[in-house]
Amino acid sequence: MWLNPEEVLVKNALKLWITERSNAFFLLQRRRGRGKTTGKISGLLVGALDTVLDSNARVTPFRILLQVPGSPISWIIASGAAMEEVNKHWDWLVHNLLHSLSVFDNKDDVSNFVKGKVKGLIAEEVRGRQAAQEDDPEKFREALLKFELHFQLPSSEKLVTFYSCSCWKGRVPRQGFLYLSINHMAFYSFLLGKEVKFVIPWAEVTRLERISGGFMTDAIRVSTRRRQRDFSMFLNLDEAYGVVGQLADIALRRLLDSEGLELDRVLQQPARITKRVLEEQALREYVLALFRLPRSERLHEVASCAAWTPHARCHTAGTLYTTDNYLCFSSREEGQCLLLLPLYQVLSVEKAESSQVLPEPIIVSMRSKKAFQLIQLQDREHLVESLTCRLRSLQLKQSTFRRGAHNRTASSCSYYTFYYQEEEEEEEEVEEQVLRNTVNKQALITAFQHASTHNTKIKEERSPGQRDRSQTHVVCKGCQARALTPRSPFRTVVLKWGYLKNTEAVKEQLWEDNFLEFGRGVHMFRTEKVQRLVAMGIPESLRGELWMTLSDATSDLEAHQDYYASLVHKSMGRSSLATEEIERDLHRSLPDHPAFQNPTGIAALRRVLTAYAHRNPKIGYCQSMNILASVLLLYAKEEEAFWLLVAVCERMLPDYFNRRVIGAQVDQSVFEQLIRERLPELAEHFPDLSTLSSVSLSWFLTIFVSVMPFHSAVCVVDCFFFHGIKAIFQLGLAVLETTSELLCRSCDDGHALMVLSSFLEHVGREDSSSQPPADQVPVTRLINDALERFGDLTVRKIERLRCHHRIQVLQAHEDTAKDNTLRLVSSEVSMCGDTLADIYDLFKTEHFISLYWGDTSMAAAAQAASWSRGGVSYLERRYRLDRPQFKSLYGLLAPWAGESGRHGDTLADRTFTLLDQDQDSLLTFRDFAAWLDTLYCGELNERIKLLYRLHLPPALTGSEDLSSVMPGVSTSRPLYVKVASGVCQEVKDYQEQLKQMLQDLVLAKEKDVEKPLPLMKQKEFIQFCKTLYSMFHGDPEENELFQAIATVTSLVLQIGEADHRGRAPRSRGGDCPDNWPDSESMESQWTVSFAQIFASLLTEQTLVNFLEKPGDLAVRIAEAKQKQYQQRAGLLTLQQRHR
Repeated sequence: MWLNPEEVLVKNALKLWITERSNAFFLLQRRRGRGKTTGKISGLLVGALDTVLDSNARVTPFRILLQVPGSPISWIIASGAAMEEVNKHWDWLVHNLLHSLSVFDNKDDVSNFVKGKVKGLIAEEVRGRQAAQEDDPEKFREALLKFELHFQLPSSEKLVTFYSCSCWKGRVPRQGFLYLSINHMAFYSFLLGKEVKFVIPWAEVTRLERISGGFMTDAIRVSTRRRQRDFSMFLNLDEAYGVVGQLADIALRRLLDSEGLELDRVLQQPARITKRVLEEQALREYVLALFRLPRSERLHEVASCAAWTPHARCHTAGTLYTTDNYLCFSSREEGQCLLLLPLYQVLSVEKAESSQVLPEPIIVSMRSKKAFQLIQLQDREHLVESLTCRLRSLQLKQSTFRRGAHNRTASSCSYYTFYYQEEEEEEEEVEEQVLRNTVNKQALITAFQHASTHNTKIKEERSPGQRDRSQTHVVCKGCQARALTPRSPFRTVVLKWGYLKNTEAVKEQLWEDNFLEFGRGVHMFRTEKVQRLVAMGIPESLRGELWMTLSDATSDLEAHQDYYASLVHKSMGRSSLATEEIERDLHRSLPDHPAFQNPTGIAALRRVLTAYAHRNPKIGYCQSMNILASVLLLYAKEEEAFWLLVAVCERMLPDYFNRRVIGAQVDQSVFEQLIRERLPELAEHFPDLSTLSSVSLSWFLTIFVSVMPFHSAVCVVDCFFFHGIKAIFQLGLAVLETTSELLCRSCDDGHALMVLSSFLEHVGREDSSSQPPADQVPVTRLINDALERFGDLTVRKIERLRCHHRIQVLQAHEDTAKDNTLRLVSSEVSMCGDTLADIYDLFKTEHFISLYWGDTSMAAAAQAASWSRGGVSYLERRYRLDRPQFKSLYGLLAPWAGESGRHGDTLADRTFTLLDQDQDSLLTFRDFAAWLDTLYCGELNERIKLLYRLHLPPALTGSEDLSSVMPGVSTSRPLYVKVASGVCQEVKDYQEQLKQMLQDLVLAKEKDVEKPLPLMKQKEFIQFCKTLYSMFHGDPEENELFQAIATVTSLVLQIGEADHRGRAPRSRGGDCPDNWPDSESMESQWTVSFAQIFASLLTEQTLVNFLEKPGDLAVRIAEAKQKQYQQRAGLLTLQQRHR
């Protein structure tokens, strides 16, 4: 294969290569010991060495070198594993290049020509491989060439797919092609001699939506912060809309919040993204959400089949999905039948005999002595082979783990932790004793069941206003009430408790019957009948088990034996920000429940939250996690509660508990759209649905636990573990629909919030022997209404909506971050808000451009490192520029047009070094804005001071070439300036003026409180003069300015010379003393001050007018917006060609 040319200093080091063919410019070599059988010991040693090397370090046995006559350097341009492969490349070089190379006289031209040709061949091969992955390779290759031709983007801007469509301008459609790449969407049209083309970066897309109306029957609207673009007349609008949404979502997650959101490993490498990859990722996201699988699971096979369902006595048609650790089956109608089989519980996967009744069957045998039958599998051989291979690998891993666990000695250690100081000494002693116990081995509800029931029933007998003021207090060990309210009707409570026990017994019997019919454990069939049982409320004795089963936390528990105990041992006693927040929230978690009025429950909650924060420091601890963990601890053992919390935070509510709660906000945006679609009258009454979403945020974060009575909310949690987030969407819509009449009559937002709060407070249980209050809403009825009215809401639709609404949420966060940054910086600069906002956009775009096309700078690595550095605010480290990025913006925004060429590049380097006060090779927006503000809005002395500092260390480094001077200036002593004779007479006239000005400056300096600037040496001043000369190039008054700067330079040189001579020791009798400094030492002592230079500049009005002339920053920004993209793209393309 062709290789990117790589230098080889020694063509045959250590005699490891044998030349097979050669000519004047190329060598074909074979690795010694490879290709031919030889008995020589050297060949055997080299062959053995290549065999034992790691696969990444092995050398291909054949290669082709480019050699230029007379040059010691060669380049590897091709290699291969077989002689036939490299012979093809050799023949191509001989027939196509060899005769052309003889016309070159310069050997550098020969090497550059050949390397350019090889890189072109590599690019063509890349296009061919990319096109081969598409459905129509030739058509895609043609589109790729047009994309590169029309938009001139770097070659690393990978085209993903393209569509024929129309772009609307008003009522006029322009037919053309929409090109979708990894970082941009681009449109090109050429009709009737008029060309239309534009490029929209995904980072600027703020909203995607499908619209219909007017002339556009069905179109995709792409909104940015500046305008909207409408595209229609797609052959497949659904596909195009999905791909556009995916690419925008991936780009924004990668660019705007790479730290906060989980992104699949394939999508983190943009060069690997293709249309097929996007389709696979969309399907993978759907499968993970449908079965609530770990985010790390990879999707392997997808096969249509039919599964034998014993409860239905028939085969149910559906789809089989296989991942790293699971077999998943879903019926064609989502939710009708689901089956989840963890591979660690699978014993074998075998083919059965095929027949007309059972075509292509396989049998999946479980360790629990159950078996599942799947038929009508098209590629049965490959599926069985793949599953068998993964089973063997998994079984080997499990056996190794168990052997290691058996060899480890088990130690039962006590876990110590912080504890909340109670006022009573007796409670302190009880808590101290409890905290020295090991991890709880039973659910908290087991110890507090009777007290919790008594307390709850007492509250139900009171008025709603009195419910939250219960005085019941409980001690752990006895499980007896310490103090019961005197007025509580104890006899009624006992009767209700008996009724509740009967109800729980009925539910338990129904579930036992269900287990016999549908199975028990993770591999239980999840059908509509099971759904109805869950909607009734899971009995308390089975709740913990079924939560573990439905969430598949059981698999995590089985795969990580003793993991929780080790986490507790490592995390307890360590102080961090997360532990401090946990301590503050411990006593706010279900404060009315007896289990958390006691040290036992508090200590268990502390251990679970602290262990999770230690396991996942990226999340750490977020508010509302304490409420969820409290509920889980009530019905599950402590270790099980930990794994349930892992399942909720990492799988069932992805991205909910990250730095900015992005996932919850995305779901709130999805919920608002569902309200508009399903409840249009309510949406019409509330044009701004943010009022309702501000209330519903707690519904999603705490699964209704914080807004409903506890026993009602637990039934909602049951549905959540069965349906996932879909249950919360459905129940939220049902609540709004039930209260829609009252909400539409509400006069303001506060009244609407009271309506919702009051309704949710009165959602109760139906299993009560007495007549419930008139305003009570049975929770089971509310759940069944939600399933009946909104049961058509599918996981697939929710995932599609999430993809598009995540774009809006991320861009809203981006706008907020921008506003906060501008507010902080605006107080430090004189520029207006609009100008500062435009500069921010240029600054951010420059950062993105390097991320788009893989600039050779260290932007990405430095940016990642800045996130881990403490003491820097989020806004300051959000976007930072390195040296090449700053130099690009410097060329676009520098106020003086003459600063171009090599010296302009030098000034840009010095400016970056001066502004980089932290010396981390990165500049913040605050640094950049302050620099521009000085140049465009600062006073004259501030501008001159900035120029002065650019010619002093650290801005002026010792590595710069200081020997070059401006025309007419000599660095040898005595110092003089070559000027016209008329100017020499004028210089004498300035002497008296200069003396007076210097005296005034001395008096002003005494009043100046600022730290004085260092003195400028001779060579530094020469560089300063060179900068002044370069600034005037191209100015209409260029000749006058040159004359003025010559005059000023002469004055400053004379001042420095006079000052230097005054400080030098005088010789007596014309003889120099022994300690008289040499010429080099005397030159180093020549200095001038900023005050002297500034005073000299003020003597020339032409120069003052030029430096005081206000630059039009708005014009420069407008020009930069037009040039930035193409200029930077062209530069990066040039860099890539010369790598």
